[in-house]
Amino acid sequence: MTYYTILALLFGGLGLSALGFYFLRNLRHEERMQQIRALPFKEEHRTLLQQTPHYNNLCDRDKAKIERSIIEFAYTKEFIGVGIDVTDEMKVIIGFYACLLLLHVKTKSCYAALQTVIVYPSAVMVENLSSQGGIYTKENFIITGQSADHTVVIVWDEAKHEAYQLRHHNVIVHEFAHEIDFMTGELDGVPPLERSKYHEWTRLLSKEFASLHKRLLHGPHLGKYELLGEYAATNEAEFFAVVSERFFESPHTLHEHFPEIYDALQSFYKIDALALVSRHKTNSGR
Repeated sequence: MTYYTILALLFGGLGLSALGFYFLRNLRHEERMQQIRALPFKEEHRTLLQQTPHYNNLCDRDKAKIERSIIEFAYTKEFIGVGIDVTDEMKVIIGFYACLLLLHVKTKSCYAALQTVIVYPSAVMVENLSSQGGIYTKENFIITGQSADHTVVIVWDEAKHEAYQLRHHNVIVHEFAHEIDFMTGELDGVPPLERSKYHEWTRLLSKEFASLHKRLLHGPHLGKYELLGEYAATNEAEFFAVVSERFFESPHTLHEHFPEIYDALQSFYKIDALALVSRHKTNSGR
């Protein structure tokens, strides 16, 4: 047997071993997913969902679909509590709003890239170090949620307060809108759209984002842009996350003042948000 024959057999064997490992890993993953999909949705968890402003107006087929998605979400993401024990309520409510965004959006799985959900009991103080012209500045700011590095951070007291009533704001919707935005590989305010809709979306986003900036430059009175608020002017990614919040939390007001934005979001999410919250009134306070 020649030297090259031995090498060929060696590398061939390594290749077959790697292929076998990959096949076995996928087989085990599929077996686990089948076990997860076979789990029943608990009645006490359904009772939690019935207290939200959105679940009850879903049709029976969508209720069944989102319940299956919540189970998959809860069992495939790592939930970590910081200074708090993670409860079933947290997993169900966070999973519900995360999966509501993707209920009719075509994806391979519910947030495949997401690995971890970190839950804090209350607002988190974050330290940020920035540099400009060689001068370093240290700033502290408070966050109620964050999305980065395959991880979503949720502050539970804020999330719970917003989950059971309409208040314009919904930190879970906001952070998972960022996750959807990043499905394209960039956090730029453009979600994974059909190619035919890309140009119209970017045109509309740029127009309204620029209009909000112009309003902010001319004084404190934002007019109809008060609905979106100053934070939406941070960048295009935050603009998309904020308008997604308004779409699900205050669709009637969004439709009245920004019909183009509403229509674009309805086309992407494929949800009639007006009908979804038809029995509820929005409380604009936080």
